[in-house]
Amino acid sequence: MDKVQNNQNDAFKVTATWAKQCIQLKEKYAQLTDSDLSCEAGKEEEMLTRVEARLHKNRKEVMDIIKQSQPATA
Repeated sequence: MDKVQNNQNDAFKVTATWAKQCIQLKEKYAQLTDSDLSCEAGKEEEMLTRVEARLHKNRKEVMDIIKQSQPATA
């Protein structure tokens, strides 16, 4: 069970580019607020839950949306 939880936590972590991602997400989804997207390291699950509720989407959909806003890694 710990392995599953770790995989979920590893799926999203606050990075240095999170501020840029927030701007992109708010441009694409006007209903998202700064408060919805505020996130501290270790509290990613709380932020994801807020975004799920605001967008009326499930966890997988929210994760896909966030991944799309992430900068490409070379």
